[in-house]
Amino acid sequence: MAEEATRETTPKGLSAKRGNKIDFVGLDGADQDPPRRNSGISEFDRVLGGGLVAGSAVLLSGDPGIGKSTLLMQAAANFAQNGKTVYISGEEAVAQLRLRARRLNLEKANVALATATNVRDIVSTLDSKDAADVVIIDSIQTMYMDNLESAPGTVSQVRGSAQELIKLAKRRGFAVILVGHVTKEGTIAGPRVLEHMVDTVLHFEGERSHQFRILRAVKNRFGPADEIGVFEMSDRGLAEVTNPSQLFLSEHEGDVSGAAVFAGIEGSRPVLVEIQALVAPSALATPRRAVVGWDSGRLAMIMAVLDARCGLALGPLDVYLNVAGGLKISEPAADLAVASALVSAQSAEAIDRGTVIFGEIGLSGEIRPVSRIDARLKEAEKLGFTRAIVPKVRTKKSKNASNMTLIEISHLREIEVILAPKPSKSSALG
Repeated sequence: MAEEATRETTPKGLSAKRGNKIDFVGLDGADQDPPRRNSGISEFDRVLGGGLVAGSAVLLSGDPGIGKSTLLMQAAANFAQNGKTVYISGEEAVAQLRLRARRLNLEKANVALATATNVRDIVSTLDSKDAADVVIIDSIQTMYMDNLESAPGTVSQVRGSAQELIKLAKRRGFAVILVGHVTKEGTIAGPRVLEHMVDTVLHFEGERSHQFRILRAVKNRFGPADEIGVFEMSDRGLAEVTNPSQLFLSEHEGDVSGAAVFAGIEGSRPVLVEIQALVAPSALATPRRAVVGWDSGRLAMIMAVLDARCGLALGPLDVYLNVAGGLKISEPAADLAVASALVSAQSAEAIDRGTVIFGEIGLSGEIRPVSRIDARLKEAEKLGFTRAIVPKVRTKKSKNASNMTLIEISHLREIEVILAPKPSKSSALG
């Protein structure tokens, strides 16, 4: 009987009863932008697209212990200054929530706390006018509907609970934030339809052994997707990092080979990050490839292009690649910086410390243009960089964007210009 209760059925068809006609409107209208509620945490509001929209649903996911509850407790305290904020936990007791609030010095915040897991009870409590302006559910995997026989956390329970809570939020006009667990592969636990049901999907990422955290927008109906916010974890909670570029750049007393500074774009902001490479003789039959913060398949492609087009044989060597600061890079514009770090590591010659590098590499070795060159150069110039190695572009607007010395290259064979001039040593590509 339990299987029959949870089994999904397909309707045979609509009955003869006629439905109501739908009214259509044009694209042009007098509707105003939806009002937003600011959290007081600028990095959090940036990722949301400017703040929480009334009646919206936000899904926040992340690894266990990464700081999701800490971030939401801080946000809830700020939301409570301008509206009624409700924090409902299905994982922690009220005493535990109060203990976290005292640790964050937020015990005086006007946040309404509750411990509940029954969706029917939550809906009955919040289904009234002015019941809440912001509702936080921690977490959606602990919620259950008593009309379903399956256990909390199953596909049917997560989908049904989220649907009821989101429907209530849109009917009553309050914003709801749902905390979601992740699987061991890093994906959100539960049905994939959960991500389609909500308006915004945020992912909180970072290494628990590292103090820095990245809040990334994976989906956002009210703002740009792939926007990031940067935080630093401390014993007093999460602090905003207003200049991420300085965070992701390592300080070296002298020139270090195998390090290249990449000027990337994360969301709407330019970010400078250091890419570190190390090559060493391998004692194994199959040389080791270790990559942190970048795609290992793309590293293999860059190494193949360096070998086939430039004669730089890295195949017999162990290759290690790391993106400093725990940031994960996905844009192809990092190709040239990665190749530069590999050439520098193999030649043991350092790249000039005042140089930034970006560009996409094709399989034939050509360097392809990338987007938002001006923004990348402006951020680099602001941090004191004086030279940039960039793809050759047809227009001249990038040359007018900054006072930096631009070195435009069109093929990977020209990559030796990255190395600091040292006449006593031979070229890595010679």
